Formats: sequence, C-alpha cells, structure tokens
Amino acid sequence: MKIIKLSIDALEIPFIERFRHSLKDRTFSDSVIVRVETDTGHVGYGEGVPRPYVTGETVHSVVQHITGVLWPQISNEMIHSRSIVELLMRLVPLSNLGENHNAARCAVETALIDASLKGDAIGLHDILPARLPFVTYSGVITAGSPKSVYKRASQLKRIALNHVKIKVGVHNAIECVAAAREALGEQVVIRVDANSSWSLKEAIEILHALNRYRVSSCEEPLPAREWKQLAMLRQATSIPLMADESLLSIEDAQSMVDHQAIDLFNIRLSKCGGIGPSLRIIDFARKNNIGYQIGAHVGETAILSSIGRHFAAYVGDAQFVEGSYGTLLLTEDIARTSPRFGHKGVGRLIKGHGIGVKILEERIIKYSVLHLDLMP
Repeated sequence: MKIIKLSIDALEIPFIERFRHSLKDRTFSDSVIVRVETDTGHVGYGEGVPRPYVTGETVHSVVQHITGVLWPQISNEMIHSRSIVELLMRLVPLSNLGENHNAARCAVETALIDASLKGDAIGLHDILPARLPFVTYSGVITAGSPKSVYKRASQLKRIALNHVKIKVGVHNAIECVAAAREALGEQVVIRVDANSSWSLKEAIEILHALNRYRVSSCEEPLPAREWKQLAMLRQATSIPLMADESLLSIEDAQSMVDHQAIDLFNIRLSKCGGIGPSLRIIDFARKNNIGYQIGAHVGETAILSSIGRHFAAYVGDAQFVEGSYGTLLLTEDIARTSPRFGHKGVGRLIKGHGIGVKILEERIIKYSVLHLDLMP
C-alpha cells in the first residue's frame, strides 16, 4: 500500500489539574498528532511531544521538520509491516545547531507503524510480543508544598501504587520527600526528579539529606550534559542517578558511560525519537549494565500511552514505567477508551490491529489549534 496523505494536528487538551516542575508549569496537553492515510484506505496515527527545554523542539519546529524533511521521504512510499523497518531506518533525526527532531520523528514513525500494521491486519503486540502479563505504572507527584505533596501521596497510597516519583526543586525538596514518605509508608519505592534544577553543591547536600528517606534514585539533578560534574556527584552520593533531559541519543548514552557518570536511563519514546531509537538505547544500556525506566511526557494522549504499554511489556525489564495517565490527567482523551492504568498501577495488555486503540477524529478536531494536510 502507498502513503497518499499526511495530516498534522497540534492539540491543546486541558488538564484536570495543573502540573508543575522546575522547568515548566503546565495546564494542558500540547501533543502533535500525525495521521497518515494509504491508498488502501488504512489510517495510522502517531504522536510526538515537543519540549523546548528537552529536545529543543516546538510545535512550529515539529511541523516544519515533518513538512520539509520527513514528508518528502515517505510521500508515495509503498509500506507494509515486513518492510516498515527499512523505511524507518531512513527517518534518522537530523541535527541542526545543537537541536534535534526526535518528537517529529516519533510522530511520523508511530503513524507509519500503525498504518502498516492495520494494512496487514496485525497489531503492535504481534511484532513486539509481550514478555509481561501486564505493565505496572509509577505515580508522579507534581512539584509543590510539603502539604500538597502529602495530600497527593495519600491519594496515590489509596490506589495502592508501589512506585512514586516526586518532582522537587531546591528550597523544599527534603521537606516534600519527608511528607511523601510519611503518607506512603515505608514499603513504597520513592524516586525524585530535580529536572536540572540543582547545582553540584546543592545536589550533594540535598541527596545526603535524602538518604534517611530511602530514595531509590534521583533523576536529572544537574543541568543537562554536565558529564564531569555528574560523575563527581555520582562519586559523592550513594543514591543512584538517572539521566533524562541529558539522554536524547546513543551518543549521549555513550558520553555518560565514558565519564562513568550515570546509573540509570529514563527512556521516553518522543524524547528519544520513537520505538527504533529507543530500542537501540535499551540495547546499549543492557550491554553496559545501565538500568533504565520507560518514561513518558506529561499529557500524552492515548496514542503514545498505548504504544508505551506495548513497548514496556515487550522490553520486560524496565525498573519503572511511567505514563498512561489518560483521563486521570486529561479532561478528555482522543480514544474511545482511555488506556489509563488502574488499581496498583496495573495496565492491561492491549490487543487489536495497529496500536490497538480506536482514535476518535472528532476529538482531534475538537482540540486542534493547528491543522495541516500534506499530499503528493
């Protein structure tokens, strides 16, 4: 089958509640949705999440890269599930003055995969067979006061989540973690995410103070790609360090290993360029004895949530999995059934053709703030 049309929609879906961390304060989802159509009538959906402070991408740059670079590569291409890998290998993120195009690539890659699988009447679970009977998700607590963290942690405790990550800054990180530990009890695994907000001196002091609360890891404590300082921090603390904003590519992963600067990777599909590049980073992590988690961007819709579910079930050995909040955060999702996790963070395996969820185009139209159609 041949690709005959590509549509782009930038969405703004309101959140149920505000989500904060040190780099951003969010009140709505801002995903870019890609829809590809084939001459056989099959439609595939993909999603990318531009983050200027992570990959350097904006909605405008994602649209520009898709229209100017990726669409010319795939327009009128013949695709099916047996040849899709060859096509995807050509969609390599292109560097431009230190920026990359991982979110754009992810959106196009996932749409192509969805369409090609539907064309062959198979599902993503057929090419990424699950190694787990279900996926268990972590909860995430937005940055705030110790009182607000305690309240949110108590809510997560009631749905029996066993893994929780807390967004922390400089001024009240210790008090917030103490409040969460009090609310969650001693058995729940707590992680912290500083989102690049600490200096080396602050990081050493805060992480030493957090030892008493049994924090299992600290995500992105320092400004991104400060490899030497990150290595110094790793030597100064017993709390394992996780890379997120610093990890966009295999080259980043290699730099951290070369500097002996990291213990864990946070692999997010949109941030890392899609399924193919993310699998390569996981293979690198395993070969270099680096642990990893499957992460997610705040506000992902049912498209990336369902793909992330397949992905986490397939790789099987992620230490933690995030995402699939769906209508726990979004006022409305774009699928008939939101693939959000349930009690104890359990997310059931997803079946069906393509990525396995029924996308409602009327909801894409409802929340779209920018629409563009591309045809040969």
